[in-house]
Amino acid sequence: MNVLIKSATVIDTSSKFHNQIVDVLIEKGKISQIAKSIKNTSNYKEIELDNLHISQGWFDSSVCFGEPGFEDRETIENGLKTAAKSGFTSIALQANTNPIIDTSSDVTFVLSKAQTQPVDLLPIGALTKNSESVDLAELFDMKNAGAVAFSDYKKPITNPNLLKIALQYASNFDGLVCSFPLEQKIAGKGIVNEHVSSTMLGLKGSPNLAESLQVARDLYILEYSGGKLHIPTISTKESVKLIREAKEKKLDVTCSVAIHNLFLTDDVLNEFDTRYKVNPPLRTQDDIDALIEGIKDGTIDMVTSDHNPQTIEEKKVEFDHANYGTIGLESAFSALNQIFSTKKSIQLLTKGKERFGSITSKIEEGEVANITLFNPNEKYVFGKSNILSKSKNSAFLGQELKGKAYGIYANKKIVL
Repeated sequence: MNVLIKSATVIDTSSKFHNQIVDVLIEKGKISQIAKSIKNTSNYKEIELDNLHISQGWFDSSVCFGEPGFEDRETIENGLKTAAKSGFTSIALQANTNPIIDTSSDVTFVLSKAQTQPVDLLPIGALTKNSESVDLAELFDMKNAGAVAFSDYKKPITNPNLLKIALQYASNFDGLVCSFPLEQKIAGKGIVNEHVSSTMLGLKGSPNLAESLQVARDLYILEYSGGKLHIPTISTKESVKLIREAKEKKLDVTCSVAIHNLFLTDDVLNEFDTRYKVNPPLRTQDDIDALIEGIKDGTIDMVTSDHNPQTIEEKKVEFDHANYGTIGLESAFSALNQIFSTKKSIQLLTKGKERFGSITSKIEEGEVANITLFNPNEKYVFGKSNILSKSKNSAFLGQELKGKAYGIYANKKIVL
């Protein structure tokens, strides 16, 4: 679709038009002209929106949908529509489906479901067969089929030798190995952060040590074996310190943090609301301060919504028995923009693309049009009307947020 975007403020530090208000003409999927004013001589569709800003398309490194097997949580089609309307032009899809995405045919299936969508779906294959942490899955075959990384979603690699072998094997084809930071024997049956709040509420706590011990183990293995390691959704100040030291050693490691772990503390648990049951758990303000500092100094490479839909039957039960997870695509930008400047929020939502093989395209003439449209200043209270997902388990309901995505232009399609 050919479109003319009118009077848009460009937020793209790699573009010479950064911070300028311009018109952008898109023809045949490419940016053909950027100027202060462009006449619509060809009668293309015009996009003119209140306080319109544009940036490179946003990317999310950890998204769950459910299909195949858990379509009652979310389908690929509706999930990608939700991502588009939330401002994301590409998402990395986790393998926690039924069956687990652990073969090349599984990867091919999810890619086929997304062929006609404007949002790029980047499959993450399971690291081990059926995500059971026993035997490696078909990593090379899945890579050839289109998998961008390998991860057992929210399941730690219990066998350290298996992680070592995975890193060494995947390095032969530049594969990215993800290791969830949790030492299960330390965490035990803990379901929330081990803190004053867990004691007062009578809920079993999981200490920071359960995360940092696994991070330390994984970094030692990476230093020994080489390879590419990604540590998803860290949540503690100790993890930030360990990864900062590893980067000083020039280890090939990246990490992410879930937006809800930057926004909410375990103080919200006092009403036993299962929307706040997430993994890793919500921590303390000290941890949040350390995570924010890690973002500012570059220790933390990317943020993720860690979008994980769960049905009402899986959430509206006793806290101990509820599934982990919150949806987050719809609230991701608005929550980040409440914590950081708009420029920093956009930087965080566009970092990590190269690590996961997503398209990177500047807002410059001649570039492929991969653009997010948004208003950074609109303030609102996030409510059920803002949820586009099939599942409604958002930890951000009732929160005051700032900024809204209008939609995207990607793959020659516009979604608003």
